[in-house]
Amino acid sequence: MSPLADRYGRRFPYLRLSVIPACNFRCTYCLPHGYHPDPKAAQPLSLPEITRLLRGFTVLGMHKLRITGGEPSVRHDLADILRTAAAVPGITRLAMTTNGTLLTRKLHEWMDVGLNAINVSVDSLDRAVFARITGHDRLEDILHGVDMALAAGLPSVKLNAVLLRDVNDKQLPSWLDYLRERRLGVRFIELMQTGDNLPYFRDHHVRAETLETQLLESGWQVLPRAADAGPAREYRHPDYAGRIGIIAPYSKDFCAGCNRLRVTATGDLRLCLFGEFGIPLRPLLQADEQLDDLVHAIGGQIGRKEQGHFLHEGRTGITPHLASTGG
Repeated sequence: MSPLADRYGRRFPYLRLSVIPACNFRCTYCLPHGYHPDPKAAQPLSLPEITRLLRGFTVLGMHKLRITGGEPSVRHDLADILRTAAAVPGITRLAMTTNGTLLTRKLHEWMDVGLNAINVSVDSLDRAVFARITGHDRLEDILHGVDMALAAGLPSVKLNAVLLRDVNDKQLPSWLDYLRERRLGVRFIELMQTGDNLPYFRDHHVRAETLETQLLESGWQVLPRAADAGPAREYRHPDYAGRIGIIAPYSKDFCAGCNRLRVTATGDLRLCLFGEFGIPLRPLLQADEQLDDLVHAIGGQIGRKEQGHFLHEGRTGITPHLASTGG
C-alpha cells in the first residue's frame, strides 16, 4: 500500500504515540498544578492494543515512532512497550521524549530493548531556573543521564528547551558552552498557546526567530531537513560538536513540512496537535483480524487534515495542555 499522503502532497512516515497522560513534573507552561487524573477517563492503551495500532500504521508506511506522554516512564511496562515496538516489522527508528528522571536507572534497559533515539526535556542549564520551571530540583541527575546516553553510544540524543520570556530566553551563552564538546542536539521550542495557558502564554511567549537571528549572525548554518525529521530547523557551526534546532510554530509555512501524526494514550488519532477533533481508533484494536479495517480507517481520515494550524487566530483546538496529546 502507498504511504500515507494528504491532499497537499505531504507524507506521514512519523507517528507520535502517547502512552500515558500522567506526568510527574509540574512545568509552568504545561501542568503548573501537577497532573490530576480524570476518574471517568478511559485507561491508556494496553500492550496488545498498541501492537495492533503500530502494525496498522506500518502498513501505511510509518517507519519512525516516537513514544511520548505525559511522561512515558510513569508507565511501569514502558520497557515492554519499547520492546514490542522495536519488533514490529517496518519500524526502523524508535525514539522517546522524556523528562529524564529515570534516565540514569533505566537507560541501558531501554537501549537493550530497542530504543535508538531520545529527547530529554531540559528547559535550563541553570539549576535554580530549572527547578522553578519544572517544580523539581533534578537537573544534575538528568544531565548525568544525558552524558550516560552519549557515552553509551545512543545514536540520537537531543534536549528540548521551551523558550520562556524573562525566564530562560537569555541563556544561549551557557548552551553554547554545553554544546562545544557534546555531540548532541538542543531544540529550542517556541511556547505555544493551549486551551488552558493563555495568561501564561501572553506573559512568556517569545518568537523563536529572535534566537535564529543570533545564531546566523554568529556563523551558524542551517542544514537540509531529512524526510522523516521532526519540525526543527537545524543549525551547525564548525566550532561546536553539537547542533541547535529551532521549532517555531508561529513562523511562516511551519506546517508545510508536516510529516507526523499523533495518537493519544487512549487511542484517538489526532491529525494535528491543535486540531478540532480526534478519531477513536480503539474499537479497531481489539483483535488481530481488524487490521484491514484499522488501515482503512486511518487512511480514510488523512483527507481531513488541514493545511495548517490556526494558532495565529488563537484557535488551539481540543488540546487543553501539551501533556494531553504528547506535545
